[in-house]
Amino acid sequence: MSRISARIAAISESATLKVDAKAKAMKADGKDVISYAAGEPDFATPEHIVEAAIAAAKDPKNHRYTPAAGLPELKDAIVAKTKVDSGTEVVASQVVVTNGGKQAVYQAFAAIVDPGDEVLVPAPFWTTYPESIALAGGKQVSVFAGSNQHYKVTVEQLDNAKTSKTKALVFVNPSNPTGAVYSKQETEDIARWALENNIWIIADEIYQNLTYDGVIAHSPTELVPEVADQTIMVNGVAKTYAMTGWRVGWMVSPADVSKAAANLQSHLSSNVANVSQRAALAALTGPQQPALEMLKAFDRRRKLILSELAKIPGFHTPEPKGAFYVYPDVTNLLGKTWGGVEINSSLELCDYILEKAEVAIVPGEAFGPSGYLRMSYALGDDALLEGVQRLQKLFS
Repeated sequence: MSRISARIAAISESATLKVDAKAKAMKADGKDVISYAAGEPDFATPEHIVEAAIAAAKDPKNHRYTPAAGLPELKDAIVAKTKVDSGTEVVASQVVVTNGGKQAVYQAFAAIVDPGDEVLVPAPFWTTYPESIALAGGKQVSVFAGSNQHYKVTVEQLDNAKTSKTKALVFVNPSNPTGAVYSKQETEDIARWALENNIWIIADEIYQNLTYDGVIAHSPTELVPEVADQTIMVNGVAKTYAMTGWRVGWMVSPADVSKAAANLQSHLSSNVANVSQRAALAALTGPQQPALEMLKAFDRRRKLILSELAKIPGFHTPEPKGAFYVYPDVTNLLGKTWGGVEINSSLELCDYILEKAEVAIVPGEAFGPSGYLRMSYALGDDALLEGVQRLQKLFS
């Protein structure tokens, strides 16, 4: 008899965290590694948020259990944000505050997916979706959109992938890992398709405030209000406010789903740490200028990495309009010999780059098909430029 349950043993390690851990280990050994692997801002959390946390830590009321679904004040702030940024009116009882966006994703699938249900997952996809779907007993059905589509799936593709077992669609806007942003019309078309086919939408909006060139990441519920009754919105403070380590996310869903998720959380983890919740409240209700300054820096880096990657033969990089990733198509580099090494996959390519150039990049296999790379530009300007210049030299 196996010591570990089959359900848990089947979970794969996070590929992005694995690459980042390997890069950090090489740095600890004295290697001058530049890593594009981690999906987190390199900035410190804004000072007013930190100060709010310090004050919260000193207040005895935060030393006790609080409602499992979240502090009332924070839930009210999330209601206000959902109205402003997602164009959707909700009430506090529809909000469940979670330990980061990952828990919100897990609970969303756990609340609506039964064994045998199918979930459409546009690819390239974030590595956590397949594992969360499997834990809920569901089956992931990938729908791939390549660089020629700017990594955005169409209604026609979704319709071709749909079966009688299709329960939900994962809709990530802006996208991790590609940075793609669906247009207003594309979003509305997909939302109407889901409504007409009675398919749930899991709308991951964690990057909704990180968009460029005046682009807006519209929510399905904003454009097709009727679909709100079959939509779960997932969000958090991690990316916009450089708060990845504070572990505060949330899900906004129809009342029956939020009640089910809150019940699950009451047994799974109870309330999110109150100090972190108070910090998140300060993030949502306090000065927004620090977040806007970070956004400007990301935009500057986005333009820099795009211009520099364009100088590398074999790299084709669609311009991302959101998040802080580029997703080069490197299929033209595969099936060739580089430095005496035959490279046939993006996994092998990333190993080659790490060994020869000491640059850490996550291979496309972590997010779907081989032939692609995910590079985060949420790192310092100097390191960003130095890393791409090493790639230019390696493939010149």
